[in-house]
Formats: sequence, structure tokens, C-alpha cells
Amino acid sequence: MQGQRTAIPDVIVLEPKIFGDARGFFLESYNARVFAELTGLAPNFVQDNHSRSAQGVLRGLHYQIRQPQGKLVRVVSGAVFDVAVDLRRSSPTFGRWVGAELTADNHRQMWVPPGFAHGFVVLSEFADFLYKTTDYYAPEHERCLLWNDPAVGVQWPLGNEPLLSAKDRQGALLDVCDVFD
Repeated sequence: MQGQRTAIPDVIVLEPKIFGDARGFFLESYNARVFAELTGLAPNFVQDNHSRSAQGVLRGLHYQIRQPQGKLVRVVSGAVFDVAVDLRRSSPTFGRWVGAELTADNHRQMWVPPGFAHGFVVLSEFADFLYKTTDYYAPEHERCLLWNDPAVGVQWPLGNEPLLSAKDRQGALLDVCDVFD
């Protein structure tokens, strides 16, 4: 596995070694020792999640203000554009975002640390999105940064208006949302 730090160095794109032949392929999607060597981190993952979404669905930008979750995300079917926004007020990259295309074909994963809002938009007919989290889902602490906040300026690769949940349509702007110290 290889790791590449993004423009926000705490967000890391990981590319596994793929062993393939005429029968198919094999890859190691997670190995705690290798992850620690690449990132310097040893997260304790406590929950695995799987979502399926149709083309044009945009989920996010979600975070938990208490019990913040680090997320290791990947796509096993389809393609998404995945985004992380730094919500750590003391960070030099506060309010900035990074994004990466994660697909079933490129097998890339992205590490989104605690203290970041996270979201994705589906680029393919549908996408199966898997992610490991470092803390449990706590709906009472869940928050949503508005997906199209002009102060953040995420450049979503959209052809049309995205399909959003009511919660995501009502996300808060950066200047009024709850953030981390």
C-alpha cells in the first residue's frame, strides 16, 4: 500500500497493492501495521458502515461535534467524488477542502481524520460506499455543513442539481456551524 498526503496533510489517499490475473484480483483493504507505517496513526476502528446511493446523490457534509469520527472510506462498486473539509479552528487549513475520486476500479481509499466534515457525490449509476469509523454514530451530536457553502467553495463535479436529503439541504454555513477547537 502507498499513501499520499493531500493539500491538507492530515487527509491521506491510500492506494493498495493489487494482485490480479485472468481470474480476478486480490487486495488487502486494511492492515493496521501498514496503515500505522504510512500515516503514523493507529486508529481504533469500532464501526463499519455501507451505503448505496444512486447517481447524483450527494451525502454530506457530515460530522459529529462530540464523539468525532475518523473515517477510512472506499468504494467497492461505482464511483464517487469524496470530500473532506477541515473544521478545526486552530488548524492552518481551517475551512479548506480536499477531494479525490474513489472508484471500484482505482481501489483508492481516503483517511478523513476527526475534526473534518465529510461528504461525497455519486458519479456512476450507483455506488456502494464503505467506511470504517473510530467512534460510534451519535445522532445527537451529528452536524451538517452546507454542501455548497460559498465560503468553503467545494468544486463538486455536478452536471445537474444533486439529490439531497432534507438534512443536507438545511446544512449550516461555515461562519455559524459548530466547529472544533
